[in-house]
Amino acid sequence: MKKFLVFLVVFPIIFFVFGFSKSNKNNSIQPTQKIIEVGEEITYVVKYLAFEIGEIKLIVKKIEVDGNDTLYSAIAYINSYEGIPFVDLHQIYETKFDKKQISHYFKGSILGDDTTYSKYRFNKTNNNIHIIKGRERTNEIWKDSIINYDRDYQDGLSLFYFARLRTGQQKKVNVPVFINEKYEKTYINFYNEEEYMDIDAVDYDISCVRLDGETEFRGIFGLTGYFEGWFSNDQYAVPIVAKMQVIIGSITLELKHWKKKGWMPPKYQD
Repeated sequence: MKKFLVFLVVFPIIFFVFGFSKSNKNNSIQPTQKIIEVGEEITYVVKYLAFEIGEIKLIVKKIEVDGNDTLYSAIAYINSYEGIPFVDLHQIYETKFDKKQISHYFKGSILGDDTTYSKYRFNKTNNNIHIIKGRERTNEIWKDSIINYDRDYQDGLSLFYFARLRTGQQKKVNVPVFINEKYEKTYINFYNEEEYMDIDAVDYDISCVRLDGETEFRGIFGLTGYFEGWFSNDQYAVPIVAKMQVIIGSITLELKHWKKKGWMPPKYQD
């Protein structure tokens, strides 16, 4: 039950919606004129049935030049609320990705008295991924290996931005995923029709575009099978709502608050 919350995201998927994916050059789609803002901080409440069980916070920390690459650093904090009887989850995911949302680094940490982590470093020069899994308290490392690859990959968090920056197109994409040291697939359908969503954070309907898809694997937080998400219909493509299947049923992620200078969710016009 602990790995229950959910992407991209997502979506992704964050979590997809809102772990690692290989670009399929035969059906890949390019990002539209969307913007990633350094300093952006967006927070989602996680709902199961009538209960609010936790939060997910995503931050774009910085942008830096590394050789010939410009890299974005982003981090996601996943926390269940105190006193929830069936879940106690505290995790952190970190990524560094380039302007095509191709991953260069990923770290996932499961926090607790005995915090464990997984690190993935993508070496584009040697076409390999360095995998390290271990325990922070004792500095124990139980896996240190290198695997080769022949294409570019996203990780579970960079995939969230990959999907986000491609919203508003009428496209389908098949995204192979490397997760838990296995190659899997995620299927994503992007739609260009305007829809509206209603959330507690604002008192009006929000103009959105939608995507949906399906995984063939059990992802982080127990993501299984079908997912869908609604993104702001503007140049920032902020995720507004995500719905997905996890081990115990369906959960919803809803935008709760944000730190984006001058930004408000766009109003839906009848």
